[in-house]
Amino acid sequence: MPEIKVTPLGAGQDVGRSCILVSIGGKNIMLDCGMHMGYNDDRRFPDFSYVTQNGRLTDFLDCVIISHFHLDHCGALPYMSEMVGYDGPIYMTHPTKAICPILLEDFRKITVDKKGETNFFTSQMIKDCMKKVVPLNLHQTVQVDDELEIKAYYAGHVLGAAMVNIKVGSESVVYTVSANTPARAAWIDKCRPDILISESTYATTIRDSKRCRERDFLKKVHESIERGGKVRVQERMNLKAPIYFSTGLTEKANHYYKLFITWTNQKIRKTFVQRNMFEFKHIKAFDRSYADNPGPMVSLFLCKVIMPGYCVQGTIGHKILNGQRKLEMEGRATLDVKLQVEYMSFSAHADAKGIMQLIRMAEPRNMLLVHGEAAKMEFLKGKIEQEFSIDCYMPANGETTTVTTNPSVPVDISLNLLKREMALGGTLPDPKKPRAMHGTLIMKENLVSSEQALKELGLNEHQLRFTCRVQLQDPHSDSDTLHRIYTHLKSVLKGYTIQHLPDGTVMVESIVIKVSSSAEDSNNKVLLLSWSYQDEDLGSYLSNLLKKGLPPGVC
Repeated sequence: MPEIKVTPLGAGQDVGRSCILVSIGGKNIMLDCGMHMGYNDDRRFPDFSYVTQNGRLTDFLDCVIISHFHLDHCGALPYMSEMVGYDGPIYMTHPTKAICPILLEDFRKITVDKKGETNFFTSQMIKDCMKKVVPLNLHQTVQVDDELEIKAYYAGHVLGAAMVNIKVGSESVVYTVSANTPARAAWIDKCRPDILISESTYATTIRDSKRCRERDFLKKVHESIERGGKVRVQERMNLKAPIYFSTGLTEKANHYYKLFITWTNQKIRKTFVQRNMFEFKHIKAFDRSYADNPGPMVSLFLCKVIMPGYCVQGTIGHKILNGQRKLEMEGRATLDVKLQVEYMSFSAHADAKGIMQLIRMAEPRNMLLVHGEAAKMEFLKGKIEQEFSIDCYMPANGETTTVTTNPSVPVDISLNLLKREMALGGTLPDPKKPRAMHGTLIMKENLVSSEQALKELGLNEHQLRFTCRVQLQDPHSDSDTLHRIYTHLKSVLKGYTIQHLPDGTVMVESIVIKVSSSAEDSNNKVLLLSWSYQDEDLGSYLSNLLKKGLPPGVC
């Protein structure tokens, strides 16, 4: 039987370092190639020895697909392509292609220029890696080769984030980041993939509305401003205090949000007629000297930190949120944390409600969860299996999940065969429900009736029938025994065509029953049953029924 194999090299029962290997229809695809923000050693990148221990990755991978520009999804890409060795195509959307190298270079500067690490990818490697990228448009079907095709859908997670449908023949896998379905931004057609692979960062969370979170956020900022404080935020608000954002990475990223505004959701695109909402007229570039200015301000730095999203274990953000107030900085003195810290979930990851809605959209045959904490994934797994009656998997890193598929063979049905089905009292097949039809499939042509196929091929019909002998004790004559069998079957089989024919046989549909006496004992009757392959189930049922004998009182 055909099968699909999925192996996480990262993000298996863990958040960060997304890297999923999928084997489908003889093709090998890598989904994302991220880094783990909580490690500073070899564990930060996926272990590519799972793919191959000898030779370049190009010999084993047909393509790489990057879902979006976050470093836990693309941070290992130059390392994989330029240092481990991969020369094949890398697919990502246009906004992801634009922003990805900016984040990679910023990551490289911090790791190499500031921390002094060696054995790391260079700026040139980032450029060489991006030359291998093939940009994707939404809803565009791309033929990777003659058999493998991919199609991207809007995910709404961050700018350029995409869900991807991967197809080889009739087998398919959909991979999605935590698509922003609660806001009805993300959408995918009812593609019914064999496996839906989804992030599950907030597997047990159902967040309140974004409007409520924004209101609480503004309230906290206003309270701090009224106390003369300085707050770290990222959005413009109705405040009299000056508002600043950091230059550098933030400014570059915002430039691309303005440039790719057509890749945002419908609500934001509608506002573009009046203005580009990423043109922040009341926000100025920040200089660190401003921290000493008198009076309150709203900035990307300073005294109150509001954590807007998920912090991976091992990161500074995770340590601060868990109450750690002394931080050991690499090669530097210990820092005391005197900031007021609050967590408010503005994460773009979908919550449990959003993941369930995505399943209703796509109607997958199997579900596979990645990029989440094991305990929370286990809870969501149970909910999915209970509500949708499908198998749900949550493999750990290096663990392979294998799903058996039942590929369908699409065929056209001839008009003559449909007319014959209607003439027999049936109705036209419902495309949403299975319907058995008997015919002959001519390769590269339509599904036609057996008679038409024989006529076109110049062949004589050969009927295949099954026969069965049944021993029956009955003191009556052969003709009386046959009549008693006819009476018995009429009372048992309701809704079947049963005939007692003049030639000394009983017919039930296509099944023929004959009676003869044994030469040694006339009370020992031999019943001969014969039926065509279409009525195999009914023939088996009748033979078992008659082996039990005729009940008393049957005339």
